[in-house]
Amino acid sequence: MTAGEMLAATVPMVRTLNLEFLESTADRAVVRMPDQADYHNHVGGPHAGAMFTLAESASGAIVIAAFGDQLSRAVPLAVSAEIGYRKLAMGEVTATAVLGRPAAEVVAELDAGERPEFPVTVEIRRGDGAVTGEMTVIWTLRPNS
Repeated sequence: MTAGEMLAATVPMVRTLNLEFLESTADRAVVRMPDQADYHNHVGGPHAGAMFTLAESASGAIVIAAFGDQLSRAVPLAVSAEIGYRKLAMGEVTATAVLGRPAAEVVAELDAGERPEFPVTVEIRRGDGAVTGEMTVIWTLRPNS
């Protein structure tokens, strides 16, 4: 099961928004949200909450892809998230997430008995390629006790 398939199977919000995982590797995750009138805002584009969920889901996909082999000993948890809405989003939007630290460094901290934190940056783009939003999610791997 890919990271995207795992999230779609276990996170109801992913299914609610009909998110499509185009790529979910340890290097990058790309998630698309179709244009859906039920999730529009007052100006006819995707609601800010839907775009937040799209971006957070992309960040989760890369975390699962990069650290899925650590799930027997640690739980990935989002610690904080900050989003900036840059341009009006209209139509279908796509979020692309990348890890902000090498996965090997994060695993080394986990191996040392620490609870590592690491950023995931996400860009949200509309169909014409314009960046409509940017998000940073700080994740941790909480060791199982």
